[in-house]
Amino acid sequence: MHGVPDRKVHVVRHEEVFVILIRGETDHDDVDEFEAAWDAADRAALPTTAIDLSQVTFADSMLLNALLDARRRHASAGRDLVLLGPLSPAVSRLLVLSGTLEHFRIADTGPTPTS
Repeated sequence: MHGVPDRKVHVVRHEEVFVILIRGETDHDDVDEFEAAWDAADRAALPTTAIDLSQVTFADSMLLNALLDARRRHASAGRDLVLLGPLSPAVSRLLVLSGTLEHFRIADTGPTPTS
């Protein structure tokens, strides 16, 4: 998945952290990409998975369900899951309105790139 320009989900494996970068609009059509990313993170079994959501422009229940599933999978395996921001307004709104914001560890990585 890494390096394919039209994909919304990219993965990068570092020494201790598995990074999943999500960009653009996410919806039900992206389920397969998300599942492949979660499976890759599970196979890597690194201590931490970081999900970069700073470039997400639209998020709905599909993304919420995917994040909650990733949280459950990581917790059951004893691994950390961190959401990287700054969270876009779409993601912030989704987490706040669903009452799930406090269930995630969020790290603000600075300003969102303007590209």
